[in-house]
Amino acid sequence: MFPYARDNVRKHLTSTFDSEETKEDIKLLRNQIEDDLRNGIVGAAPVPPDEAGKEAVIKSLVTNVESMIKADRKITSLKQLQGHIWRTGFEKKELQGVVFKDVPEALKNWHASGIKVYIYSSGSREAQRLLFGNTTYGDLRKFLCGYFDTTTGNKRETRSYFEISQSLGVDNPSQILFITDVFQEAVAAKNAGFEVIISIRPGNAPLPENHGFRTIKSFSEI
Repeated sequence: MFPYARDNVRKHLTSTFDSEETKEDIKLLRNQIEDDLRNGIVGAAPVPPDEAGKEAVIKSLVTNVESMIKADRKITSLKQLQGHIWRTGFEKKELQGVVFKDVPEALKNWHASGIKVYIYSSGSREAQRLLFGNTTYGDLRKFLCGYFDTTTGNKRETRSYFEISQSLGVDNPSQILFITDVFQEAVAAKNAGFEVIISIRPGNAPLPENHGFRTIKSFSEI
């Protein structure tokens, strides 16, 4: 999905430039880029004013977005734009959500047992709904209760998990089990009082020795 977003940034911005949705996307990107320039972020390049013309603005935005994608930045402005590009891909049947083969059965079983399942992803909530609604196993959204994204906070910051526990209304954060494949996210969630399991999947970054977390290789182990 990420290569699709990268390869279609220019096409998407060009075809939707005058829509209210894309105007809002561009506004968010401009704000982020201005902040990046102030902080000396590598790859950030000034975006000319609208008076410079559509092509000049789009050219600069594409340069910045490609740099953000290359750096795998978890920022709302990028994730919102990617979600809108992916929506077009799903609508055109050019994209399909891919999940590990143990996921659909686990979601079905948890749902049948009355366990509420939520998604917390750096991808926008819209992108999450698109992915789980268009998987190779069909529409899995019926097994999910809600979605959280970077508008809640960075996934590597403890306060984000405090926000989630408040939103879910649990009496104690330990009532929430958080499953992740990223060590730093596991630490942040644990510091917020969550129960945490690290899912070992192909392509994962190696875990530190003596990390102290329970690990699994399939959701069927939970």
